[in-house]
Amino acid sequence: MTNRRTSLRTYVVMTVCALTFSPMMSAPFASAARPAPSAGDARHTAPVGAAVGETVRTGAGLVRGTRSGEYRIFRGIPYAGAPTGRYRWAPPRPVQPWKGIRDATKPGPLCPQVPSPYAQISSTEEDCLVLDVTTPPAADRRRPAPVLVWIHGDGAVGGGSFFDGRRLAGRGLVVVSLNYRLGVFGGLALPGLEGSGTFGLQDQQAALRWVRDNARAFGGDPGNVTVAGVSFGASAVAGHLTSPASKGLFHRAIMASGEGMMDMPAGAMGPDVPGYPWYVWRTGREMEDITTEMTSSLDCHDDRPARTLACLRALPVKKILKVPYIMNAFQAFGYGNSTLPQPPPTGLRAGRFHRVPVLSGATLDEHRVFVGMTYDAVGKPFTEADYDRALRTAFGEPPARRVRDEYPTTAFPSPALAWATVITDRMWARGTQTMHDTLSRHVPLYAYEFADRKAPMFLPLPGDFDFGAFHAGDIPYLFKDEAADPLFTPAQRRLSATMTGYWAAFAHTGAPRSPGLPHWLPYRPEGAGRPYTQSLAPRRIGPVDYHRTHNLGFWNRTP
Repeated sequence: MTNRRTSLRTYVVMTVCALTFSPMMSAPFASAARPAPSAGDARHTAPVGAAVGETVRTGAGLVRGTRSGEYRIFRGIPYAGAPTGRYRWAPPRPVQPWKGIRDATKPGPLCPQVPSPYAQISSTEEDCLVLDVTTPPAADRRRPAPVLVWIHGDGAVGGGSFFDGRRLAGRGLVVVSLNYRLGVFGGLALPGLEGSGTFGLQDQQAALRWVRDNARAFGGDPGNVTVAGVSFGASAVAGHLTSPASKGLFHRAIMASGEGMMDMPAGAMGPDVPGYPWYVWRTGREMEDITTEMTSSLDCHDDRPARTLACLRALPVKKILKVPYIMNAFQAFGYGNSTLPQPPPTGLRAGRFHRVPVLSGATLDEHRVFVGMTYDAVGKPFTEADYDRALRTAFGEPPARRVRDEYPTTAFPSPALAWATVITDRMWARGTQTMHDTLSRHVPLYAYEFADRKAPMFLPLPGDFDFGAFHAGDIPYLFKDEAADPLFTPAQRRLSATMTGYWAAFAHTGAPRSPGLPHWLPYRPEGAGRPYTQSLAPRRIGPVDYHRTHNLGFWNRTP
């Protein structure tokens, strides 16, 4: 157990920067800098008879939203009861109905989280299981509209209120973005605790049930729901594809930069981070071990898990959040329980998943941002010696020599970009293509690669580094953003319009096809003889040989 504990501690400490970064790429950073809303913003209710704007009756009561041009926006609507007291680390419970008209004009509180150097947001509010709804223009509301439910990334920071749905709503969709329990509040696990390691995933299922029950009140079609997410949120979508409790709650799925079938070579996320067979999936025992390690300083351990749980539930949120890295350590989902009976990759490979059309993809340079923010972009140059050590750590000898011959530093502007390309191809691209090959054998699948190497970057990093088409850099092209929009070139605005057109067409029909959009072929498994991945770039939209672009012939022969 000592060795296992040491490995866990190393993993948690060394991945803190990289893993806290990923979701706020899709926030993005101008939004992330806003102060967290107060709890009172979400709980205010207007007395009956008060002046109201846009009022809708939900299953729990009336909500009053706002109008923004042609759109109606409702913010901070509860979809589950507060997970406080004995309901902390318990399955989500129904919302208590309210009287009068609930104010839905301001963001609800973020779920508990701590700030990072790149996302200065925080919250200690547990009554945070809320969602936002943006409805399409009135001209598009003559019939029920498809619903797109957005799950933000990371699992340690962020919230649904950072995503402005008007760009997609303008394409005739009802857009729902949600909060869910993050970090230790979403992933804690103890022996005998119902829902261990999956509370965040269960929150998302509760939000999907809310959509099923309330979509019509907002002009949405509960029979046409697309669940979509980025990064950790996309991995959650892979979980929903195999979770029995998610059956029937959605009818299409979108995964952007997902890690659902991705492993992690040793050192990929930092020089001392061990490898894992799955990036986001852990056994119940592993989640329990993480819990033991991360809560050991809270003086709650007892040989009786029920006593441990009671002690932890009684602690103030602030005290829990003071444990170093406790939020980042739980950016995984536990399996071997009623929510995830098996590792999702196992179910996907066996064809045991909910058969819905899928749109899925990644970015051209996924791993550059993780390398840049660890090394060159923060003034710590990644050297030739670092490159050799990283290759040996990840692949061992003699495979490391073969990888170096295939990816010599002379072929790249810097050793950092050589290493970023190695991990992009080996970890991200191989995992992405495995997902596409697996799913496309059973359901219609549309694969893409976001390839805009000039996508706006928002990280306040001092060093000079070419981030390229970085992880989650495509998300501002889908959601309106105050920081990104002014930086878009005319060509990037056209790319944004094409991407939202594709996403909306897929939500409407299960295929990204609509008049005026470049043709997009459905994906066929590797070896089908032609490229089926759609490249999305300002100057070119069309098929690209993903297998060749990311050297997957080499990687399928190399550990």
